[in-house]
Amino acid sequence: MHHAIRPRRLALSFAAPALLLAACGGGQPPAPAAPVAPPKASATDAAQFVEKVNAQLKAQYPESSAAAWVSETFINDDTQLLNAKANDRSLALQSQLIEESKKYNGLDLPPEISRPIQLLKISNPVPAPSDQAKRTQLTQLATKLDGEYGAGKYCPPGKSGDDCLNLDQLEQIIDHSRDPQALADAWAGWHSVGKPMKQDYARLAQLMNEGAVELGYKDAGELWRAGYDMTPEQFSSESERLWTQVQPLYEQLHCFVRDRLHQKYGDLVPANGLIPADLLGNMWAQDWSNVYDLVEPYKGAGSLDVDSALQQRHDALEKQKLADFQAKFAKEHPGRKPTVQQLDSVEQQVDTQYAKDTAKIAEDFYQSIGFPALPASFWDKSMLTRPRDRDVVCHASAWDLDQAGDVRIKMCIKPNEESLETIHHEMGHIYYFLHYNQQPELYQNGAHDGFHEAIGDTITLSITPQHLQKIGLVKDVKDDQKALINAQMKRALAKIAFLPFGKLIDQWRWQVFDGEARPEHYNAAWWTLREKYQGIAPPLARTEEDFDPGAKYHVPGNTPYTRYFLSFVIQFQFQKALCDAAGFTGPLYQCDIYNSKAAGKKFGDMLSMGASKPWPEAMKALTGQDKMDASAITEYFTPLMGYLKEQNQGKSCGWQLPPDPLAGPQSAAVPAPAKG
Repeated sequence: MHHAIRPRRLALSFAAPALLLAACGGGQPPAPAAPVAPPKASATDAAQFVEKVNAQLKAQYPESSAAAWVSETFINDDTQLLNAKANDRSLALQSQLIEESKKYNGLDLPPEISRPIQLLKISNPVPAPSDQAKRTQLTQLATKLDGEYGAGKYCPPGKSGDDCLNLDQLEQIIDHSRDPQALADAWAGWHSVGKPMKQDYARLAQLMNEGAVELGYKDAGELWRAGYDMTPEQFSSESERLWTQVQPLYEQLHCFVRDRLHQKYGDLVPANGLIPADLLGNMWAQDWSNVYDLVEPYKGAGSLDVDSALQQRHDALEKQKLADFQAKFAKEHPGRKPTVQQLDSVEQQVDTQYAKDTAKIAEDFYQSIGFPALPASFWDKSMLTRPRDRDVVCHASAWDLDQAGDVRIKMCIKPNEESLETIHHEMGHIYYFLHYNQQPELYQNGAHDGFHEAIGDTITLSITPQHLQKIGLVKDVKDDQKALINAQMKRALAKIAFLPFGKLIDQWRWQVFDGEARPEHYNAAWWTLREKYQGIAPPLARTEEDFDPGAKYHVPGNTPYTRYFLSFVIQFQFQKALCDAAGFTGPLYQCDIYNSKAAGKKFGDMLSMGASKPWPEAMKALTGQDKMDASAITEYFTPLMGYLKEQNQGKSCGWQLPPDPLAGPQSAAVPAPAKG
């Protein structure tokens, strides 16, 4: 759920002054000349500097991107070394440019000059110190942590080698099992991959802080909060304001889901306490879609079993490919049986073809609103399935390799609804890249990082039950109140359940960067926030030997996360504006902009702006508003909110924080409501 951050690495370097010696006649040395003050920088100089920065960064970009791509799609010591070296060169260049930019501090510059200089200063989420040894250490640590996550495996007791389980395999258990012991084991197994990262992460945070201080910020967290066309303090307040808008809906959803899980698992889920994190159908409890069958409001009403429909498509393709292979094999090798390797190769062909077919569904949506077909190189160079011969980072991401059309997606598509939505999401990044590729280098980004995440998710809001029927994935969609509540519940389990998680990841990192969370208390600080905002607890007691944040890709991958929280808010704001542009007049939750060229034109015009204007201007161009606002979410989920309030009457909603955040779920029950 993130797009690849372009590898602009920042650091500082110093140029030695050149000395000019003049030869003079006579025996006496000349009197020393009075020092000449360097000419004062001008607005014209600054404009030329911006032009130089754009040219140099654009020239350097493809090498860094290619090194990052192979380090995630061919994980080994060699590619990690190449990526670290490329990052180091990138850091050196950008450090030099940032150092040069300081001469324009304090000049009264027009926005088209001052904005790119500011974007240069904040463009890298992993700022490096000026000291070369420290900069090298930072790039090595960042590459190592990313690689440790990608290669992470859990070996159950007594198992080793091929019997160890990777994230895909452990997620299969977490996503679908209903056996509490198997769930707890899978959860603890994956979270064990964080343990070796703790010391390296603490050092990396220290180095990032040093780099941020050299850029004029108090710490790296303040640098991260500086990219929103407002002060870091204003941004903290703004994100809290948006959370308070959506908090009532989350708390009603939590109350309802907790009650249903209590009915399923008994006292394992306290009736009025924290929900164990392994019982919500997702390794990080950030998306609860996989427990829909346990919380479905009206059994079978408007059934939307997209997973089964997609699995049937995969199975039909597999059956056809196997039949074709066996017929050909029997003809060419009569009386012989194919080897396991040959059959495995057919399976791989099936997975590859299915993944491409799924990506084509997403491309078709974007084309229907007037966006261009993807370049042929996208289909040749993307990694859409997990290779069987090497370690890769399967976490979905979108990549712009050269800012000239070489765009790719890296993910491991599976025959389920989550992958279908994810490929629509990642393709949103791809089309954002392609729309703003004509902008100068420093403007080749989203209006703010939440915009980048919201593009594809806005499209997924049009994947309504009626849209799924239109593309043949469900049949006989009923348009009645029970079916509506079921469809809204399904979407809320993904969209609303995510909101507190999206907010707290960076709150934890801000605490790490500003020293509030010390390394010896990293895990306690992590679970304090998860308990406070999400109302969940670890399924078993944890200690400070554990480093549970490391089990979430974006922490070892150093990807800021508040962008996702913001995107989950503004995607509904975007959708409302696009539905208006499409001439849709019904309830927001029924809107599907598929085939609307008018909506696509409005969307594309905003995408083409990239980061060239402050985000309020981009927001206004699309929505007519210059603020982020969560009211479109509450409008969208109005029917569900009414249902949840009705169902939760008489229940003790909410939760209390336990004295020990690492103790587990049972310690956090709140008193039951008084009778009578």
